[in-house]
Formats: sequence, C-alpha cells, structure tokens
Amino acid sequence: MKFSNFLILGFLVVFYSCKTEKPGVTRIASERIAIDNSIEADKQISEFIKPYKEHLNATLDSTLAYNPTLLSKSDGDLNTAIGNLMADAVYIQTNPLFKKQTGKNLDMVLLNHGGIRAEIPAGNVSARTAYQIMPFENEIVIAELTGVKLKAMLKYLEQAKTAHPVSGIKIRADKNFNIIQASIDGEEIQDNKTYFVATSDYLSNGGDNMAFFKNPVNIYRTDYKVRNAMIDYFTKIDTVQAKIDDRYIRE
Repeated sequence: MKFSNFLILGFLVVFYSCKTEKPGVTRIASERIAIDNSIEADKQISEFIKPYKEHLNATLDSTLAYNPTLLSKSDGDLNTAIGNLMADAVYIQTNPLFKKQTGKNLDMVLLNHGGIRAEIPAGNVSARTAYQIMPFENEIVIAELTGVKLKAMLKYLEQAKTAHPVSGIKIRADKNFNIIQASIDGEEIQDNKTYFVATSDYLSNGGDNMAFFKNPVNIYRTDYKVRNAMIDYFTKIDTVQAKIDDRYIRE
C-alpha cells in the first residue's frame, strides 16, 4: 500500500471513531427500597458490633443525676425550668474555661427555645438525656457585643415573645411583651460597654434570625459542645433543681 493511501485510511479510521453520535433518550428504571424493620439484619455484622453497642448503651444510660419532676419547654411564659437549666449549665461550665482563656468572666448566656428538643422526665438523668435534649453538634462560643448590640438583642426578645433560655441577665416586660427594664449584675446595659455573651455557634452565625450577633467586637471559640456542658453539669450535681423564676418575666 502506498504511503498516501495509508494516510487516507488512517484518517478515515480516526474520523469515524471520533464521530459523535446523536443524543437519544435513555429510560432509567428505579425502585424505592424502604430501610425499615422488614430488612433482616446481617448476623455477622450484628455479632461484630454487639459488644460496642452494649458498651455505648451502658455509658449513655448510666445515671448522672436525679430529676424530681417533669421539665418541659412549654411550662412557662418567658422563662421555663428546662430552659433555665440549660442556660445555667452553659454559664456554670463555660465561665471557668473562658476566664482561664481570657482572664474575663461571662456576662450572660442566650440560647434558643427551639433548640430544646425533648422534655426531661422525672427520674434518673443520664448522658442519653442530654443527647435527647440537644441532639445537635452545636459548640459554645462567646460573642463580645457592645451595649448597642445587646439592646438590639432585647428588641429581638421583645418581638419573639418566646422563652429563649437566658442566664446572667434579668429582664422585665409589660403585659404586651415590651421590655421595660434589663440589667446584668445589677446594672442597666450601657451603650459604651461591651458584654461577653455565651451562645451556640448556630446562633452566633445568625440562626433563628438573631442578626444582632453579626459583626461582634470579638468571638471566642471554646471547642465545647452545649450537650457536653450539660453532661458535665449533670455529673457534678446530685439532684436537678431547675425552676421557673424571675429572670425574664411579664408584669
């Protein structure tokens, strides 16, 4: 074969091998497979994980404290026993860490009512209880806010008309939820001061429309989850003594 013919043959092979086929419609069949109790467990896998499962359940269900009465987030008007418990636990557990890190003390805690995901029944309290109340991986952060920002927080609470958990602050509102007085450590909030507010990373990023957390003076991370703070708090107490009080009330 002449060299020229060889080149032509090679060109034709490359041309037709690279020729793009016209797109067509392909039918894709699918089937929904439910993942439920109708699927039998694999015995080998079940036997392999059994000791780990038993150890995990034993750890989660070991008693940490005793709770004498049912605690529910629907019990109060602007503060609830369970919300007060969570906010106080965050304050008590986080303040020593923050002071060690910065030499300063927390001024207050603000969490969100919607973040309380379960009740605490009367009876033994365990680590599983904390996981049920706070199933999220939310980390505690401390936002340094100006007094102006803190007053914006009060406006948010005024409009929310909800028992968002707080600690370290006392708030009085009228019957229409308008806040008429707020104080931290017995002093009214001052515009030219800054305040250290412990909250969750979710809220500090504007979750629940808490826009007043944006652009803080400073933000301090703790690498400490809200749930773990509750577990540590339950571990150090004997009996839960949570109650509705006067930290945030309507007159």
